[in-house]
Amino acid sequence: MKNHLFSALRVRPFLFLWLAELLSQIASNMTNFILLLVVFSLTNSNTAVSGIMIAFLLPAILFGIFAGVFVDHQDKKHVLTGTNIARALILLLLAFSQNSLFFVYLLTFAVATATQFFIPAETPMIPLLVDKKLLLSANALFGIAFYGSLLVAYALSGPLLIFFGQSNVFLALCIMFLIASIFSSLIKRSSDVKVQSRLPKNITVGGEIKIALHTIFASRKISHSFLLLSLSQILVLVIAVIGPGFATHILQIPVSSFPLLFVMPAAIGMGVGAFILTNYFHSISKDKIINIGLFTTAIAIFLLPFGGQIISRPFVNTFNTQMPEILQLTKLNFMAILAFFSGLANAFMFVPANTLIQEETNDEMRGKIYGALNSLISLLSLLPIVIVGSLADVFGVATVLLVLGICVGIIGIIRLVTTRE
Repeated sequence: MKNHLFSALRVRPFLFLWLAELLSQIASNMTNFILLLVVFSLTNSNTAVSGIMIAFLLPAILFGIFAGVFVDHQDKKHVLTGTNIARALILLLLAFSQNSLFFVYLLTFAVATATQFFIPAETPMIPLLVDKKLLLSANALFGIAFYGSLLVAYALSGPLLIFFGQSNVFLALCIMFLIASIFSSLIKRSSDVKVQSRLPKNITVGGEIKIALHTIFASRKISHSFLLLSLSQILVLVIAVIGPGFATHILQIPVSSFPLLFVMPAAIGMGVGAFILTNYFHSISKDKIINIGLFTTAIAIFLLPFGGQIISRPFVNTFNTQMPEILQLTKLNFMAILAFFSGLANAFMFVPANTLIQEETNDEMRGKIYGALNSLISLLSLLPIVIVGSLADVFGVATVLLVLGICVGIIGIIRLVTTRE
């Protein structure tokens, strides 16, 4: 059987883009996690850690859509290379300047600002490098790299910080960004045909932003995909915020075990979902795939607090008595199964939604649309950071998960009704 994922990777320019994305995403996520640890060790203050989170998010809120406008007027390959070099140089400064909290905040803000120009140049470049028939596969690979990099960063940030020390770990991350810049510089497009611009001459930045927003909300396919990508990433953030409480109060495991027992199965599920999508669901409507993803996500999240009750049911005891010990269903591996299906469902939302945006837009609009998406996600990210943690403290993690599952289910029902032909 032909593997569509490998077919996309055989396109050498896309392979270089994917390797650049993988390395830079791992380096970027590790930078974020390590800076949180560095600031806490410097100040021993949760408030100071909140400050570093604001320094991560503020550039996206302030500059995201403006960066998208800028990128749409540039060669995206050069933007990718330049932003990776810029982040490497900033981390070089961080390697020798960690004693001043203000300076750490300032350099964090600078790294996050450079990242705003990387994001709208990265995913919008995919349709320029692969045929339309490989778009779904290419976006599946990007999804694997995107969520896989979170897992790698989450799992390795602490050990690398201990192994290298505070200064040398930033030098190691600096090298990763430089290698990513080499990969992005190797990208060669098979054809650089200059398409006549559809935008009015002498249009202002504000005018371009207005046209981009109109493009997003005038098309059901684009607007739904836009909101689904936001939901996909917000759900990841919510789980990250309440993860420690979920591990402690529901799974009753050490917080340090959460990545292995929950995050890793979710990342594996994302990979399996991407494989299924590209090799078996190629001919199925993207709307149907997204609806399957939404309802699977809702069910998985809703069931998360009920692991103990489900495992205690007589039919589970009967099942366990018939199976060898290694295959018996326990509360922990039931949670791992739900995490796996959450990751698989996320792939069913993330991959088709990205593909739809790329199919429905042209090259001079994609950067602005992804810039706007990044701004919206960062703005909405303040919600889980500020509110969800507090709600979990007041009402409990289980209640927050139940409400979240119901909300995703309602979104799925609304979308099912509105997309019915």
